[in-house]
Amino acid sequence: MSHPVLDSPAPVLPTRQSSSRARRLTVVALGVCVAALLAALATVLVQVSTASAGTTSALTTQAGHIPEGTVVTLADDHVPAIARLHPALLAALRQAEADAVADGIPSFQVTSGWRSAEYQLWLLEDAVERYGDEDIAGQYVARPDKSRHVTGDAVDIVPLDAQLWLIEHGARYGICQTYANERWHFELATQPGGVCPVMKPDAAA
Repeated sequence: MSHPVLDSPAPVLPTRQSSSRARRLTVVALGVCVAALLAALATVLVQVSTASAGTTSALTTQAGHIPEGTVVTLADDHVPAIARLHPALLAALRQAEADAVADGIPSFQVTSGWRSAEYQLWLLEDAVERYGDEDIAGQYVARPDKSRHVTGDAVDIVPLDAQLWLIEHGARYGICQTYANERWHFELATQPGGVCPVMKPDAAA
């Protein structure tokens, strides 16, 4: 009996050894990918943790931060934002406040006084992010080496009635509004009873 003729050779099946080697290579490749992903994730977590730690250390009362909604007055000597103001500025403000209250003006509240250089830098970086422009941000927040808050020579006062009273009468105590774009920002900028200097247009001037 004749046998049929095959047109093509029978397929060669992979050996058990080559199949096992392929599986090992696949496992190794997957392991390398997983390791790379874990390393990338660890890097991101470290960066986030570092940024968070920096923000936390900048936004503390010890750095001069006064949380929004917190009422701080010139009498709060336990608050670093007040305690680290220049003594001459603090004394002049307290005298001015006493006379303002006698005139029917509400007591002065401080929204910002002394600030650490770290906190000032955080404020500047936050302003750059908010405005999207370094020059515009610089009009409202000075660099740490230029800030009068960092040296304890400036204070931000509310409410509006207190601001307007200080703008009108502050020179009696040597207190002046120094930036035209910041009605709330005051410094000891002249002698008591003197004339306040011409205001700078903003903090960048």
